[in-house]
Amino acid sequence: MSILNRYLATLILASVGLALAVLLLLFSFFDLLEEMGSLGEGNYTMVKALLYVLLRLPGRIHELMPIAVVIGALFALAQLAVNSEFNVMRTSGLSPRQLIKLMLGLGASFALAILLLGELVTPVAEQAAQQIKLRTTSKIVAQEFKSGLWAKDGHSFVNAQEVLPDSTLVGLQVFQFDPDFHLQLIQTAETGVWSSAGYWQLNQVQRTRLSAEGTTIEHFPRLDWPSSITPDLLSVLTVAPDRMALRTLYAYIGHLKENRQKTTRFEIALWAKIVYPLAAPIMLLLALPFAYLQPRGTGTSARVMLGVLIGLIFYLLNRLSARLGLLNDWPPALSASLPVIVFSGIAVAGLWLAERR
Repeated sequence: MSILNRYLATLILASVGLALAVLLLLFSFFDLLEEMGSLGEGNYTMVKALLYVLLRLPGRIHELMPIAVVIGALFALAQLAVNSEFNVMRTSGLSPRQLIKLMLGLGASFALAILLLGELVTPVAEQAAQQIKLRTTSKIVAQEFKSGLWAKDGHSFVNAQEVLPDSTLVGLQVFQFDPDFHLQLIQTAETGVWSSAGYWQLNQVQRTRLSAEGTTIEHFPRLDWPSSITPDLLSVLTVAPDRMALRTLYAYIGHLKENRQKTTRFEIALWAKIVYPLAAPIMLLLALPFAYLQPRGTGTSARVMLGVLIGLIFYLLNRLSARLGLLNDWPPALSASLPVIVFSGIAVAGLWLAERR
């Protein structure tokens, strides 16, 4: 890397870091304000609220990185323009093609950081944050209906009155049917605890078998129950789909398909996890034409505001596209990719105008 490229990269990285820090402070402040309403519930104190907000920071970084990239890039390029450095660089032989190559290289680094953060850090931190809040506020993970949580597992229907933060199932009932959907077995248990061996350990079990000959009831103090429902699949109850790991999303989608349940919401989240890192290099390319097209007198503040506006539009379009795709049953890949496609088109058009000028 040449001295000029290193200088540009350092300036952009510093500006993106500054923009990201400001955004994180702002969003963390709003998150903390939202948590104020839960203070006093159980053992939920200000310290626990601060820890909850802190653990959610990786998810916020993943979410806000493209916005910080466009704000930081516009700020860095504005500084170069105001100080006449950009004009000197152009007259020294810095071509748009070289700048595009530099932006794509930086964008690839940002995209890799977003991908790794979303896969390795965010899901773990998000689940830890939710478990801290649920445990200290003495709440259960999920209770979708008055009768608790329901799930389908092959020819069985599973009901749990409560799902605790450590994935323990309380008040478990399993209704097993034959292929013709005749009820064969009802199994109830006080609790179900996941074993590292890959099955549930049920405690205080009552098993009722139904057949043409009659009904038989058996009692067991403990019983092993193999099931495709695992704590990883139950993690969807605490972690939002857009903050889950790809492998968990993929496994849960497979589970839903096997049980003939709707998967659109989770498929959109899966495709978004794949496509979202591409937003970083696109945002850098989108900022580049403004270095050529805007007059020097506009200053840095106007361009920073422009970056905020572009980032906000992308953020809202990203959310709107997912909601519209879910409501209108669009292909999940299209729903997740639409904002990136739109901004890619704008970036290419801007670069074309800058090249012609």
